[in-house]
Amino acid sequence: MSAEKQEGGPSKKIAECVHPGFFEAERHFYPKVLNAHLHPLMKMFMGLGNDRVAQRYCHLHPQTSHEKLMSLFNYSPKYFSWAGSDLFSVTNEASQRQMIVIETNSCPSGQKFFPCDDNEEHSGSGYHKLTKYTVRPLVESATEVEGGVLAVVYDEDRMEATGYAAAIASEFKEIVYLATYHDGDPSPPFKFDNDGVAHVRVANSLSPEGEKWLKVRAAFRYVTQRPWNRFPLISKTKVLNSIVSCISGGRNKLVAAKAYENFNQELAPFGLKLRVSDTQQRDSLMKNAVIKAPYSNASYGVSSRTSVDELKRFIETKHSYDKLIVQSLTGKSQWSSHSRSGTYYHAGTIPNKKKESFVADLRMMVGGSDKGFVPIAVYARRAKSPLLDELPPEGSADSWSMLGTNLSYKKRDGRWGTDTNRLLLMDNKDFNKLGIGLDDLIDAYVQTVLSCIAIDQMCCLLMKGDEFNWELFFSLNPDEVLMKEILTPLIQYCDPSTLEDMKTMTDESIAKLSFGELKMNAMKSRL
Repeated sequence: MSAEKQEGGPSKKIAECVHPGFFEAERHFYPKVLNAHLHPLMKMFMGLGNDRVAQRYCHLHPQTSHEKLMSLFNYSPKYFSWAGSDLFSVTNEASQRQMIVIETNSCPSGQKFFPCDDNEEHSGSGYHKLTKYTVRPLVESATEVEGGVLAVVYDEDRMEATGYAAAIASEFKEIVYLATYHDGDPSPPFKFDNDGVAHVRVANSLSPEGEKWLKVRAAFRYVTQRPWNRFPLISKTKVLNSIVSCISGGRNKLVAAKAYENFNQELAPFGLKLRVSDTQQRDSLMKNAVIKAPYSNASYGVSSRTSVDELKRFIETKHSYDKLIVQSLTGKSQWSSHSRSGTYYHAGTIPNKKKESFVADLRMMVGGSDKGFVPIAVYARRAKSPLLDELPPEGSADSWSMLGTNLSYKKRDGRWGTDTNRLLLMDNKDFNKLGIGLDDLIDAYVQTVLSCIAIDQMCCLLMKGDEFNWELFFSLNPDEVLMKEILTPLIQYCDPSTLEDMKTMTDESIAKLSFGELKMNAMKSRL
C-alpha cells in the first residue's frame, strides 16, 4: 500500500517515491521464479522475431497470406498496447491441435511468473522489455502536461506494480510515484482535475497539510477492478492502457465477442481466423456452457453449467450488472459444447503418475508500439481437480474445480490472493507438463496478436478523435449499470461552472440517476 500520513485527522495515503536503480528481483518475482531457468523451447520462441514466426506459421498454414500476417505483426495499436490472452490448447473431432482464445485482458498480470535468464540485475526482464518497447513511446508523446511527473497506479498487485515502477524509473532516470487507487477509496493519492490532468499526492514537510499534489504527465495503469469508474475516457495525462481499451473488450467480454466477430470477417480472405468460444447474451440450447458476468475479473462471476444444480446456484448468486453472457464449454470429448466452429476439447496436461490430466491455460502477454507487437511474458495455470471422462452425477460435485484455472481467489477481507500451487512456469521443471511445443507457442502468439488488434479496432470504432460514440456503445452493450459507472468519472471531473448542481452528489446518488440523465450531464463536461 501507499504510505499513510497522520496529521491529527484521518490518515491520508501518500504516494511512494521509486528512484532509479532500485529494481530488486526479490521484490518483483515470486520466490520459485528467482532460481528458475527458461525452458530451451521458450527461450527459442522469445528470440525468434516476427519475421521467423510468420515464416513458420505460414509454412504450417499454407492458406495464410504471409504479407497480411506481417502487416498484423507490424500493426501499431492506438489504444490497446499492453494485453494478455488466456488460451487453451485443444483438439477437435479431426484431431487437429490448436490454440483458442478464452479472453484477452487489458493491463494483465504475469511478469512475476516469468523467469529471466538475462543477468543478476534482471535488466532484461519482462518489466524492462515492456517499459522500453511500449511505455517509452507513450511517455515521449506525453506533452500536454508541462512539468508533470511519471506515476504507476495500482489497486491489487503490489509485486508487479513495484516492478514496473522500478523499471520505468531506471529507463527514464527519474523518480516514479507509486500510488494505490482502490475502488471505493474516499481519499486516494491519485486523482484527475476538471481539465483531465492527473495528480498524485506526495509528502511535503513545508506545507501546513504535510502534503502536496503533483501533476502527472503519464501514468502506467495497473488498476483492474472496475477501472472505468475512476479513470475518465479522455484525459490530458497519457494513460497506459486507455480506459477505452477496457470497455471495448479488454475487460468487457460482451463487446470483445463482437470485436472478434467483426475482425474475423476481415481476416477470412487471408486464410486467418481468430479462434474463440461462441458467445451469446442469453441462455442457449447448449447443454453444457460457461456463464459469465461480462466485466468480471480474476474468474469472479464465472461458472460452468453442466447440471441443473450448478445453474441454480449461479442464478441465486447476486450479480452487480444487468447482463450475463453464455459461452460454449470446452471439456472432454464426451461432454464439450458443440459450437459454430465444431467441438473443441482440452488436450490437457501430460498425465501424472496417477494417470491424471488437468485442464491448463496459457497466458501470453504482448506489448505493442509503432514498431508492432512483441511477446513479453508467458505462464500457465492448471485446474484444481483432474479432468474426468464423465461428468459427475447431478449434485455430487462442482465441475468448475476441474475446468477453472485462474489462480486468484478472494480473501475474507475482500482482497485477492494467489494459489501458486497450480502455477506452471515456463522453466525446465514445469514446461514439459503442458504437452505443448514451439509451434503451439507460435500459434498462441498469433492468436493473441489477432485478439489485441480486434479490440483496438473496436476502440477506434467507438472513439473518433476526442469524441466517444455513446449511442454505438450502448447498442453493443445495453447495460445501464455499466454505463453509469463509465459516466461517473465524467461527472466527478467535470467543469463545476456548468454542473453546479452535480458538485455535491455522492457516488450513491449518481448511481440512482437514469442513463439519460447521466448522459445529458456528462455531455456538458469538458471531457
